Amino acid sequence: MSAMQVFDTPDAMRAWSDESRAAGRRVALVPTMGALHDGHMALVRDARGRADAVVVSIFVNPLQFNRPDDFAAYPRPLDDDLAICAAAGVDAVYAPTAAAMYPSGFDTHVEPGAIADRLEGAFRPGHFRGVTTVVAKLFGAVRPDVAVFGQKDYQQLTVIRRMSADLDMGIEVAAMPTVRDADGVAMSSRNRRLTPAQRAAAVCVPRSLQAVSDALAAGERDVATLVAAGRALVDSEPLAAFEHLEIVHPETLESLTRVDHDAVAVTAVWFGDVRLIDNRLL
Repeated sequence: MSAMQVFDTPDAMRAWSDESRAAGRRVALVPTMGALHDGHMALVRDARGRADAVVVSIFVNPLQFNRPDDFAAYPRPLDDDLAICAAAGVDAVYAPTAAAMYPSGFDTHVEPGAIADRLEGAFRPGHFRGVTTVVAKLFGAVRPDVAVFGQKDYQQLTVIRRMSADLDMGIEVAAMPTVRDADGVAMSSRNRRLTPAQRAAAVCVPRSLQAVSDALAAGERDVATLVAAGRALVDSEPLAAFEHLEIVHPETLESLTRVDHDAVAVTAVWFGDVRLIDNRLL
């Protein structure tokens, strides 16, 4: 196997990808913001099963942070991340600088539709505009045949699928089930910012989704009642601050009042200044 390549400009990344495809290799992209963990590596393994060459992008995108303190605090252990990628057999890493991604005069953005205004979009104005813009740029530099995303960011996955289809990008957007720690908490780079007590308290997030699922299995169909069952688990944890729990249509993300077909429960909970999100297919 050839040594892992690392690129920091779109032109260099594109040249490598074009060469790979010209040689008949199918290219997969795993987009990340770094601070890699086992959840990311599960995405890499999934991508390996879908393609001949795997590219991991590492870029902390300033456009998708609506709080400067959150952007400043986001972990950036690039050397560790590169070592993890090399050990995992990644073929190339695309780790552009902010100046390479958004040079002076940069003025074009990808505007997502109504699907981005709900849920996370309502709580984080401009977030998905930043996501669609950066992912469109990553797609343009890497030119993957397939891109693999985790289901933990369920709305992000839905928005990117919509963008890829609407803009005729011709890129398969694949989903990988959320990877969880042994106690059920979804793996996230933000988890490393939790204190030990907060990390222990974070089990209330998956448990609240389990409570929704259990109530549904017991025959409850009213969304307000299901949400109350889930919220009670969070409210009973002193270190957790409930933000939202909603039950929505799996494709349009429109809020439901009754669960009579497939649905998704999505939630966000604060632990100090760290915001954790999770979801569960119902």
